[in-house]
Amino acid sequence: MSVIYAFNGDADGLCALQQLRLADPQEAQLITGVKRDIKLLERVQAGVGDEVIALDISLDTNRAGLTRLLDNGARVRYFDHHFAGEQPDHERFTSHIDTAGDVCTSILVDRHLEGTYRAWAITAAFGDSLPKVANAMAITAGFDASARATLKKLGIYLNYNAYGESIEDLHFDPALLAQEMRPYSDPLDFVHNSKAFAALSAGYEADMEQARQLQPVRQGPTTSIVMLPDAAWARRAIGVLANELMLAQPGHAIAILSPKSKGGFTVSVRVPANSNLGADEFCREFPTGGGRRGAAGINDLPHVEFDRFADLFQTRFTAS
Repeated sequence: MSVIYAFNGDADGLCALQQLRLADPQEAQLITGVKRDIKLLERVQAGVGDEVIALDISLDTNRAGLTRLLDNGARVRYFDHHFAGEQPDHERFTSHIDTAGDVCTSILVDRHLEGTYRAWAITAAFGDSLPKVANAMAITAGFDASARATLKKLGIYLNYNAYGESIEDLHFDPALLAQEMRPYSDPLDFVHNSKAFAALSAGYEADMEQARQLQPVRQGPTTSIVMLPDAAWARRAIGVLANELMLAQPGHAIAILSPKSKGGFTVSVRVPANSNLGADEFCREFPTGGGRRGAAGINDLPHVEFDRFADLFQTRFTAS
């Protein structure tokens, strides 16, 4: 029997994986990629007797792969907080899916494990732009202000590392980063003992110093659209910059576009919690769009679609 984890390479996917591997340390195959690489079940080969555990990747996006795996006799457990659509009613499928705005995949894993490795779930919540949720969990768990600040940094750095057009853009391949994290039941020990944390910290600070100097290419009463340069540092910074702008302008909808080497853009969208229109609903109007209500994106927006996207973004989110 093989165990296969297919997990998003961002903070939420990594921390969800970490909790489950600490709870069940058997050897397993890891399938992951950059944050936008979410059709991971297409790459999974499994059949009778095998178990596939999907973490932080939309079921709706992976529907064909999931159906194939179930038809081949594999068991699939699914932990996720993105739009799922209709879920299969199948004896070998177990769903831990909750699309509420105050949860992330690592929190769902934390619930499943009854809080055994809660510090990793808190780390993920910080990284997944749920600071209020993360702080509340951390205070309840007894972490002081200094420890909370450290967990927040770790979550942000792990999330930042996943952004890029390819693995070559990243400081660490998420699969290798998962192996680096694996021995640590306490994320604070990882921070203090792993050289990876120092490398991520240095890379983050250098990239964000440049990103924070960028100005919007379009600005409305309640919208901001930022265009990044075609550079690896900018591709790494897109997610964190979107989150920072959202926190700095809580009433604004934010869109950040990053040019792709083969043409077009990757788009990251953040919207206010009280918006009548969800980021995921808006992004799904484009063929490669998806995500969750407060934070979503478009994997491939053609150059010729930019003006339509920008006009629609400003119209929809000014009206809402």
